[in-house]
Amino acid sequence: MKVAALQIEAELGDVEQNLARNEQQADAAAAAGASWIVLPEFFSTGVANLAELREGACAPDGPPTQLLRDLARRHGAHVGGSTLVRDGDGHVRNAFFLAGPDGELLGRHDKDIPTMWENALYVGGSDAGRIELADMTVGVALCWELMRTGTARRLAGRVDLVLGGSGWWSIPRWPPRRLTALMQARNHERAVRAAARFAPYVGAPVVHAAHAGGLQCPFPLLPITYRGHYEGGASICAADGTLLALRSRDQGPGFALAEVTPCRRPARPAPSGFWLQERGAIAAACWTYQKACGRRQYRRAGIAAPASPDSSRTEART
Repeated sequence: MKVAALQIEAELGDVEQNLARNEQQADAAAAAGASWIVLPEFFSTGVANLAELREGACAPDGPPTQLLRDLARRHGAHVGGSTLVRDGDGHVRNAFFLAGPDGELLGRHDKDIPTMWENALYVGGSDAGRIELADMTVGVALCWELMRTGTARRLAGRVDLVLGGSGWWSIPRWPPRRLTALMQARNHERAVRAAARFAPYVGAPVVHAAHAGGLQCPFPLLPITYRGHYEGGASICAADGTLLALRSRDQGPGFALAEVTPCRRPARPAPSGFWLQERGAIAAACWTYQKACGRRQYRRAGIAAPASPDSSRTEART
């Protein structure tokens, strides 16, 4: 089947504008023959350390989810993507919805562990990340879920296709610039190749949508402004990790398009630790301190965060 992974340049927090941009690219992907269309993580808002993204989260049946349903019905396609939603319990979650060709929702996955400053925006979920269809099982993995052994273990040998997306941001060129430039080059390569490296651990093709373009926001706990960009890299890869299509960040908005065959191949054994691949020193440090800072911000917003599926003991060991 022909699948498309969108790449979007989002306007932070501008839901109406972002929905229009996603709709335009999804329509173009359908015109190119795609019967499965994947929108990025946070497709309706983009992602940054901005409280207004949390405060403006829509209901689960709000305009972002309605767009997925409308696109699916319009094109007779499967359409999925993730957006911040405020559930009936008052908590905000990063929820991926998949709509079928009749416009009905087929399933939902909540990203399990917020990444870095994302902890200020939403709480993690605990579902298995698998959506059962009549003729196949679809797995979902969002951004750094592609980086963790736990994701591979819950999907390996159980899914025929993996859908996902990311809002992966860059490392700024702070002093010493030569060192941070090297770290950023590795960060970019890690982001662009994450889906292809993940596929063999699951044994199924992966369709990964992405954000491109610049962003800026307050940096957690420091009186400075983060200025950077999304790493981009909308990609489609086969079950063995072979890259079938890639739209780089420099190519801007658009989509990657390829034909894939849903399948379940023997999966590569996952490593014994918490992570499938190294994060880099800056990312590891930010993961730790921004998690604590972000969760405190979330609580101060008047919501007591439920228990997260991650373990401080496990993270410390790895």
